[in-house]
Amino acid sequence: MLTETAAAPTSHATLLDCIDLDAWPIDRPHSDAYRARVDEVRAALNDKGCARIDGFIRADHHAQLGAEVAAIADKGHYSHGTITPYFNADEPELSENHPRRRFAEFSNAFVAMDWFPVEGLCLSLYHHPAFQRFITDCLEETQLYTFDDPLAGVVANIMPEGSSLPWHYDTNEFIVSLLTRAPLSGGQFEYCPDLREPGNEHYADVQAVLDGKRDKVRSLSLALGDLQIFKGRFSMHRVVSGKSERHTAIFGYAKAPGFIGRVERTRQVHGRVLQAHIDAERHVRDDGLDD
Repeated sequence: MLTETAAAPTSHATLLDCIDLDAWPIDRPHSDAYRARVDEVRAALNDKGCARIDGFIRADHHAQLGAEVAAIADKGHYSHGTITPYFNADEPELSENHPRRRFAEFSNAFVAMDWFPVEGLCLSLYHHPAFQRFITDCLEETQLYTFDDPLAGVVANIMPEGSSLPWHYDTNEFIVSLLTRAPLSGGQFEYCPDLREPGNEHYADVQAVLDGKRDKVRSLSLALGDLQIFKGRFSMHRVVSGKSERHTAIFGYAKAPGFIGRVERTRQVHGRVLQAHIDAERHVRDDGLDD
């Protein structure tokens, strides 16, 4: 299922040519400049749960980056429906205006990792030791691992013109993404830092945001080649509609080795599952673990 695109990096050395190493010296992890940039990202993540790593991909590689994802955009599994911020089914016992009953429309697609060119920029970046170390350091982790999931390690999110991704929380602690195509206008990323906390959903604050109150909302406009690290478990967020398509490459890392997505969630996102998902699900059931 692998596709061919324009010439792409084929080694760790040539891949680093795609990155603005003067601004983001990920090749010099022991330098003062590296530590200073990592500290900036950490401060942003600790302050508001979101860090924009602007201009990470050099401008002279933007065309290659955009073309790589655009070439596989039509391979995505498209979904359209309605969701609440919590991805839950309707709960009619709650009041009609409760956040868990506030459904909003979405329409987007996810392109699975097995459509990406093996030696393309996105997969090469995902597996590059310097990039992994940089993300690990920014998140103040000891070690992060690439996914064993054959579909979900790197995915492309494709948002058609005029579509939006409604307010929601993530099930994972953090997400790493790279904008590969910006809409002509609109398409801003909006988020509410730490709107909830463990043990307290702060439903009144969520309802206020859903009703249009903006005092807790921050807006971020990303440009092609910008990298973003976002902690979406406690910060509700959305992507507003834009003029023309919006493409994003999403990199999945885990705190433990061997991550493979569950069968049902994989089918929802990609419209298919592979034997690896079935085998992993069987192993989980044999271990007696809950979903």
